[in-house]
Amino acid sequence: MFKWILAIVGYMFFRFPGAILGFILGTLIDNYSRGASSFGPASSSRSTVSPGDFELNLLSLASLVIKSDGKVSQTELDYVRAYFVQAYGKERANATFRTFNDVIKNREISASRIGLYLQQRTRYEVRLQILHFLFSIANADGHVSNAELNMLYEIAGYLNLMKRDFESIKAMFFKSADNAYKILEIEKSATDAEVKKAFREMAKKYHPDKLQHMDEAYRKGAEEKFRKVQEAYEHIQKERGN
Repeated sequence: MFKWILAIVGYMFFRFPGAILGFILGTLIDNYSRGASSFGPASSSRSTVSPGDFELNLLSLASLVIKSDGKVSQTELDYVRAYFVQAYGKERANATFRTFNDVIKNREISASRIGLYLQQRTRYEVRLQILHFLFSIANADGHVSNAELNMLYEIAGYLNLMKRDFESIKAMFFKSADNAYKILEIEKSATDAEVKKAFREMAKKYHPDKLQHMDEAYRKGAEEKFRKVQEAYEHIQKERGN
């Protein structure tokens, strides 16, 4: 199984260089901070961290999502490739992925270990953004499979993200009658006042300014989530005739 994982990862990152890193890596590596835990006290952060180790962990998360349904989608690979090359260029991508393949041969990919690692080094809103980007990769072929969804749910748990935040981001990729309410993390029976309050809270949580220190590709992802929150609110207002 492990050799099969390596084969997929090698195929992904050399024939189609691209990545979750195109969204995440950038200045995130230079902006580690104490992790804000959603359950219990925040984890303490280490005083120093290797940017190389951070890259490897993010690449590992991407590989876990992409291989989770037992197949590698060409569309997902193209999506990954476009973002990484756009952000960092082909030469840097190849160098990063060569290192990944050299090091990962001596490591077991562990979502729980990676989740703890990121908990200790990133703020809560950054981990929300990581989940959103992983959803984007899974959805690149137009469909998030049950296997991919299960993997995303597992990763969200290891990242110590609250279930309601997972459901909110999930609703941005799944169409249903009550999606707008799920995105705002409220019930359909919520009053108009509760809807407005939820919108203000979600807009604050997902506001792009929270990630203004990140690179452009990362901020665009934040803007997309923020736009989904606005659209959800407008949909509910229109539905209620407000």
